[in-house]
Amino acid sequence: MSTLYKRKNSPFYWWTNRYKGRRLRKSTRMTKLHIAIKVQEFWDLCLIKGDLGFLGLNLHPDAQINKYIFHYLSFLESRKTSGTVSITKGVLKQFLSYGNKVGIKRLDEIKATFLNGYIDWLKCAPKTKKNHLSILSLMFDQAIKEEVIMNNPARLATLPMIKKVVRHRMLESNDLDIIFENPGKWFLYYLWLHQTGLRAGDVAMLTNENIDRNKRVIVNFIRKSRRMQEFPLADILLEKTPQGGNKEPLFPDLYSFKYDDGEIVTDEKQLHYLISKPRIHMQNVLDTYGRPKATLHSFRVTFNNTLRDLGLAIQDRQVLLAHSSSETTKIYTHPNVELAREYVNRIPIPNSPKIM
Repeated sequence: MSTLYKRKNSPFYWWTNRYKGRRLRKSTRMTKLHIAIKVQEFWDLCLIKGDLGFLGLNLHPDAQINKYIFHYLSFLESRKTSGTVSITKGVLKQFLSYGNKVGIKRLDEIKATFLNGYIDWLKCAPKTKKNHLSILSLMFDQAIKEEVIMNNPARLATLPMIKKVVRHRMLESNDLDIIFENPGKWFLYYLWLHQTGLRAGDVAMLTNENIDRNKRVIVNFIRKSRRMQEFPLADILLEKTPQGGNKEPLFPDLYSFKYDDGEIVTDEKQLHYLISKPRIHMQNVLDTYGRPKATLHSFRVTFNNTLRDLGLAIQDRQVLLAHSSSETTKIYTHPNVELAREYVNRIPIPNSPKIM
């Protein structure tokens, strides 16, 4: 049986009842008892009929969080890349853990306050928390399309302040000297990053087949822009890079692939893990010498700024850097490739016994 009661902080009568082991509560929005009783009788009738619409709840079989997450991931697997699905799985696993911790079991019970609590509970950077909320918002949008819930609570959640941090700083000459004097097993990899400005993952996936030693260029697939790039090869790289079989990767410790419908494609998840090794080594070396933190992408920033200081026009630098924008991504061909090679060969080479 339902009951009506008053709260100290509310002028209205509140209705409460139990349904399948759950305690339900809702304000009648009525201050007069005889009108509140009519609301109570109507809601009791709705409950008997199994209509929870007046509570904003429903009896959809997938309304339970764990069931809907399983359904949603199956939906994503048929439409998104394995990388996207993997990231989503990681986010939803943490989301489910938090829901179990606070006792929320159903999607239609989730409010903005719950999501705010989840955001505060996460132990990660504010930008990562924003990514979590974006992934959850996409799931809620899909649940709305499937009529599992009526509203997207993520749109009312509040993110923490995001402070802009310069993660990929330019490497100064003393930073480069430190890195190349203490490269560990990553000397050639760092040298390629420094002399090409290519993204860390693109360099890691190079094979000897990508190098045309006669034309002195790299013909490379740029993963971010999904285009082929012909890139001038610096003389120092031709000198320091040993020749090998066409299919042989330049960096076997970093090269990562898998088969997708019989086709060889980059294993992005494994690649991300593998290139963390030279990144961590570089960061530890810089830290040992008291230098600020930098990333592998710092080589790319340094490459761009060095060419700028040498006088190479911004349009040529944009092409060299293989920007993902369709307006700036082109295939470098003669005669610009010769101009670019001239500038690339003018990039100062760090002091290192292995380079000298």
